Amino acid sequence: MERSIKKAVVLGSGVMGAGIAAHLANVGVPVTMLDIVPKELTEEEKKKGLTLESPEVRNRIAANGKARLLKEKPAPLYEKSNLNLISVGNFEDDRDKLGDADWIIEVVVENLDIKKKVFEMVDEHRKPGTIVSSNTSGVSINAMAEGRSEDFRKHFLGTHFFNPPRYLKLLEIIPSDDTLPEITQFMLEFGEKKLGKGTVLCKDTPNFIANRIGIYGLQVTVQEMMRLGLRVDEVDSATGPAIGRPKSATFRTLDVVGLDTYVHVANNVREQVNDPEEKAVFEIPAFIEKMVENKWLGSKTGQGFYKKEKTPEGKQILTLDYNTLEYVPRKKLKAPSLEAAKSAKGWDKKLQSIVYAKDKAGELTWNIMKKVLLYSAAKIPEIADDIVSVDNAMKWGFGWELGPFEIWDAIGVEKSVARMKEEGEKIPPLVEELLASGKKTFYQKEEGARRFFVGGAYKDLEEKPEIIDLARLKEQNRVIKKNSGASLIDIGDDVALLEFHSPNNAIGVDILQMLDYAVDEVDQNYRGLVIGNQGKNFCVGANIMFMLMEAQDENWFEIEMVAKKFQGIMSKVKYSRKPVVAAPFAMTLGGGVEVCFPADRVQTAAETYMGLVEVGVGLIPGGGGTKEMLLRHLEGVPQGTDVDLQPFVAKAFETIAMAKVSTSGPEAKKYNYLRDHDRISINQDYLLYDAKQQVLSLADNNYRPQQPKNVKVIGETGRAALKLAAQTMYWGGQISEHDLKIADKLAFVLSGGNVPAGTEVSEQYLLDLEREAFLSLLGEPKTQQRMQHMIAKGKPLRN
Repeated sequence: MERSIKKAVVLGSGVMGAGIAAHLANVGVPVTMLDIVPKELTEEEKKKGLTLESPEVRNRIAANGKARLLKEKPAPLYEKSNLNLISVGNFEDDRDKLGDADWIIEVVVENLDIKKKVFEMVDEHRKPGTIVSSNTSGVSINAMAEGRSEDFRKHFLGTHFFNPPRYLKLLEIIPSDDTLPEITQFMLEFGEKKLGKGTVLCKDTPNFIANRIGIYGLQVTVQEMMRLGLRVDEVDSATGPAIGRPKSATFRTLDVVGLDTYVHVANNVREQVNDPEEKAVFEIPAFIEKMVENKWLGSKTGQGFYKKEKTPEGKQILTLDYNTLEYVPRKKLKAPSLEAAKSAKGWDKKLQSIVYAKDKAGELTWNIMKKVLLYSAAKIPEIADDIVSVDNAMKWGFGWELGPFEIWDAIGVEKSVARMKEEGEKIPPLVEELLASGKKTFYQKEEGARRFFVGGAYKDLEEKPEIIDLARLKEQNRVIKKNSGASLIDIGDDVALLEFHSPNNAIGVDILQMLDYAVDEVDQNYRGLVIGNQGKNFCVGANIMFMLMEAQDENWFEIEMVAKKFQGIMSKVKYSRKPVVAAPFAMTLGGGVEVCFPADRVQTAAETYMGLVEVGVGLIPGGGGTKEMLLRHLEGVPQGTDVDLQPFVAKAFETIAMAKVSTSGPEAKKYNYLRDHDRISINQDYLLYDAKQQVLSLADNNYRPQQPKNVKVIGETGRAALKLAAQTMYWGGQISEHDLKIADKLAFVLSGGNVPAGTEVSEQYLLDLEREAFLSLLGEPKTQQRMQHMIAKGKPLRN
């Protein structure tokens, strides 16, 4: 019988326990969350007349963990309704629930004795064959399994999620000596396919892979900062996006993680390793010990390495001076190499321009990277069998753009090793073996295939059919046609894909031209089209810089031509003779949403943030988005009935006017950005493959193109009601005068213009109204101010 996980139990309801329960609920797995029974009543419970025997009291800790999920930011749940899949209980009254579970996950305090007591209870009540795992970040898996039954040990392993579980991709899978290989394999696949994670097989060593290397890197960064006499904020200037790390760099990351957690993880390694040099690296500096003592733990206590303070000029972020333990104004590290890296193309050039530079940033980053690279190589095969596991763990768990061995390739293995030897460093056997065999890189591309160095030779990276790699397809000459903004690529099985690659994937004339061409090409020679890409975001909207410049030059004829072209091509996509599937992910805003609307289906990543946000730049959706929102809200109205359309139109009006953005793919359905038949890919790596399968399914099942429809509108009387709602918000000080003007234009389009209620109008008529409103707003000085502000600051202006 094929194994599946239909029900789960999470033991522990703290931040991680509740977060894991939430993510199981996100993917449709009902979960019971259990925690300890409280030993005393709260004042509120006393007032209610409750006792320590009341179920409400006995389940309080788990119930509070569940309730907290609705308040946390970023949201742990895709949709609030997923909370209904989480039930709560306690370790004493609900042990029978363990017998119903297919997977039991322990997320209690990081203490071996406590964990062993919990597993003794689990062993007694679980059914044979149930998978049991620990979310420990560093307690030995083998030690936890000691003394348990044979069946328990065979089905027990570590499943280490990273916080927050919904958002961080890494899931470390750590088998014990007794774990059945098929159980390990099942969890690797379940984590990837069902939970949407990047799963990495780890060994039962202190802190596994990501925290072992990540905390080492943070420790050497702190030590280098102190040695070079640099400040916290100066180090963050050089150890963030400039070297392929997150914006939070080093010390902002520590503030987010929490200094108490960081110290615990570092101490865990120090206590368990034997090498005196390695122990010394994991020693916590005295000033960090003092910060923990002071409860300056970072974001959760309001101050850590950084602190927000209110000043007469507004909020100011101050930096900790670790010598005096006082907060001082921020200062960036200024170095020529950091400027050079910004303009360099490709990670090899970016990294080389910093690490080999003869300035402060160069010295700092070389010393940090050198140590991290040597440590990573020295820990194979202790912590992992291959370099791929280490690289993936660091990219997925710590948000690095490149893993350690990819970094080594980028800066040049030969060149960097020669310098390391000059500086007296000991080179690990893996690196010596690579260079002795005449090879110069850890990874190699050969005939489009990517290979990695292992056991003295290159081995092909495992290829998964569910992962379509556009960069690789381009290397294989699968591009049908391309221009500066987009490429049309053959992705196999007679399916083509239109990829955006303009700056920020913003839609300009070049993308529109390629989309126009793509529909014709697919009509002639392919079974269907996917619109998708593998950039940072799907599409952040139309190119507002182009629109603003044209508007300021009063090139109205040109702007109208482009607006008409945008609308016309969206209609061409909608009524194309072959199926079209859009595959949005991450930021999908404004014009990005408008590109998805005409598709027959949308296959969206779970982490998709969709919204028509044009009002933020003083406009309304002008590429068919306003018209499509109206149609979508009226779809649920039964044909031929005398239903009041006002509430449906009011909903579309509110969604556009308030620039509502979904916090997930599933939530986008609530706003009608997606329809019920649109599908979600939990693992974004599978997104293009899933979209391609949708195209093939539509093509194989007698695909019938969409047809234009007439629309019954609410007319002038309906418009008056919409305007009154906006006017009331204006009187209440909730919107500005310019917001009111935008709302008037939006109401005019959504109500169908100057026609009586109940009039039927064509889609083209609505498009013409939409375009006229869009162009008239573009001519407004306050709209142009909003656009200017967005371009300069990346934030909307309320004027």
